[in-house]
Amino acid sequence: MQQMALKKITEAQYLEEECRAEVKSEFYNGEIFAMAGASRRHNLIVANVIITLGQQLKNKPCRVYPGDMRLRIEKTGLYTYPDVMVVCGQEEFSDEKEDTLLNPTVIIEVLSDSTEEYNRGKKFWHYRQLNSLKEYILISQKSQKIEKYFISTNKQWTLAETDEKHTSVVIESIGCVLNLADVYDKI
Repeated sequence: MQQMALKKITEAQYLEEECRAEVKSEFYNGEIFAMAGASRRHNLIVANVIITLGQQLKNKPCRVYPGDMRLRIEKTGLYTYPDVMVVCGQEEFSDEKEDTLLNPTVIIEVLSDSTEEYNRGKKFWHYRQLNSLKEYILISQKSQKIEKYFISTNKQWTLAETDEKHTSVVIESIGCVLNLADVYDKI
């Protein structure tokens, strides 16, 4: 999220403007924040993740959404566009338009210099307010590295990550695996 708010508006105004906007924006506390465009590497990583998860979820009751699916975090009021979301079971949307998801099981963000701090900090705090969220995955553009945060039985978020010995991350909540070779294919 960029740090400069464009202007103060209501939630209804944001949603109306967002339908017509050429550039996606986040909304929080009456302010909209223009989202920066993605790099080639970012887009290739997102595409690889969607392809990989889509194949593994083919016969499961889960759906993979790219970054054009908006997310609303009801407890905090944040509207945002994660790079990838997976929802299993019954989807919940904010209205009949079905363009704002409320209950992702997994959220995946591809890190960039301009978003890394936000994705690890404030945005992750917002995401943790989702009762449906089981796993949050961060993928580096700079090096071949995947970090997975998952909620344990005692409601604590725990980190697991790839390294020289562990070249994949298991996403238990949806029964999928992200291999470094697949995520970084042709990068």
